[in-house]
Order: sequence, then structure tokens, then C-alpha cells
Amino acid sequence: MAPLPGSGLAKGLAVTLRTMTKKSVTGQYPDTQPDLPPRTRGVIGLFEENCTVCMLCARECPDWCIYIDSHKETVPAPTPGGRERSRNVLDRFAIDFALCMYCGICIEVCPFDALFWSPEFEYAETDIRDLTHERDKLREWMWTVPAPPALDPGAEEPKELAAARKTADKLAAAQAEQEEES
Repeated sequence: MAPLPGSGLAKGLAVTLRTMTKKSVTGQYPDTQPDLPPRTRGVIGLFEENCTVCMLCARECPDWCIYIDSHKETVPAPTPGGRERSRNVLDRFAIDFALCMYCGICIEVCPFDALFWSPEFEYAETDIRDLTHERDKLREWMWTVPAPPALDPGAEEPKELAAARKTADKLAAAQAEQEEES
């Protein structure tokens, strides 16, 4: 049996009339801020104190959008007769967000947790050259990084915490013994 002529048009108009009466769910962005999920990828923040200038992030970046400059500095010996050491000092850390594809590889490979995802997403610029953000701007975004989620109360204690607690208990016991002896 063939459909009646114009039945497709009638079905389309019925859908249009049904949706016209429903309330719109579109958020008016600049006026109302969106509720972002907890692990939103916005921009990359730099915790400069943890950066050892190992250059892993720059080497692993598929876009080559991380620029790092450093110099070596001599650190005096901690004890008399010890030898001097040298350490890298960070001079420049910049990320070109015009090139970045937000893959997060730099954050994953950082062994010292110096890079983090910040949920900040409003950093548009009028000039593409201004999308290269230096370390002072990256440092500012660290304040927007949310705290890590609390551990599950039923979860096993991490090995590192257990070992640290065991060592602290041994030191406290040894100190208590010394106080009893004196």
C-alpha cells in the first residue's frame, strides 16, 4: 500500500510543533557559566617548584609546542669536604597553545608532577602570537587546578604511606627509648 501524498510533510510538521512547545536547553554561555565535569581539560598549568628541567615534556610533545630554556648552576657541598654539585635552573618555560592539540602527553610523562590540567578554558586572544604563554601565566593557572579526589575509605593504603608510617613509628620508638634511658 502506498503512503498518502503529503504524509511525510505532515509527520515533519508534527515533529516541529512538538519541539516548538518544549523549553530550550541551550545555555547562554557568557551570562551563565557551564557546570564542568571534575576532570575537564582546559589549559595546562605549571607547578614551577617541581620542574627539574628534565625536558621529557618537550621531547614527548608530538606538536613540539613546549619551549624550555635553562642553565646550569653550581650548588656548594652540603658538608665540608664534600663535592660541589650542579643543577639545572629553569629560565623559560612556554607553551604555544596555537599549536597544542591538548593530548596531555606532557602531563603524563612528567615524572615530577610539574604539569597539570586546569579547568580554565577562557583564554582566547585576538592575536595568534599571544597564545604562547610563558611560565608566569602557566603558574597563574595552577591556582585553578582542583584538589585531587579523596581516597576511597575502603581502599587499601598506598605502599608509600605505609612505608613512611612504619619508618616514622620506628623513629618515634627509638626516640622514646632514648628519653627513657636519660
